[in-house]
Amino acid sequence: MTGLVRGITEADWPQVAALEAGAYADTSLTEGEAVLRSRAPAGTSFVLELDGRIAGYVLALPYPRFHCPDPARPERGAHHTTNLHLHDLAVSAPVRRRGLGTRLVRHLTDAARAQGFATISLVAIAGRESFWRANGYRPHHEAPVPAGYGGGAVYMSAQVAAVRKAG
Repeated sequence: MTGLVRGITEADWPQVAALEAGAYADTSLTEGEAVLRSRAPAGTSFVLELDGRIAGYVLALPYPRFHCPDPARPERGAHHTTNLHLHDLAVSAPVRRRGLGTRLVRHLTDAARAQGFATISLVAIAGRESFWRANGYRPHHEAPVPAGYGGGAVYMSAQVAAVRKAG
């Protein structure tokens, strides 16, 4: 089960928003379609399609290292930086634990490498730090994380060259 990873199109947004709402239904982390769109520039945000449906997505945007978007506010402008911030990754519940999240991360890493980004950062939420460590990310407990990410959220980053290459 590999599916097709491709850039997000206008027609994908309702499915992406529905997947996000389902993934975060038991939390206060749901942002909604308008905010998600503000964090998904072309070239660094992708969907994973299985059997004609969106089964997962990854949204990433250039953002200064050791900083992260406030989940309560949409983005208002572009940042010029060599750091790409992976803001959100979600995989549909029925197809989780099949390597699709890792596939999306590797696709994003390849895109970041091709576009000249030096680092990728993210905020690990809901105890997902071990997944990100397994993908080459390291915690930076000194970096502030807005309260909107929930308790236990950890800022993490990796050098693009050090993240495992797609295989």
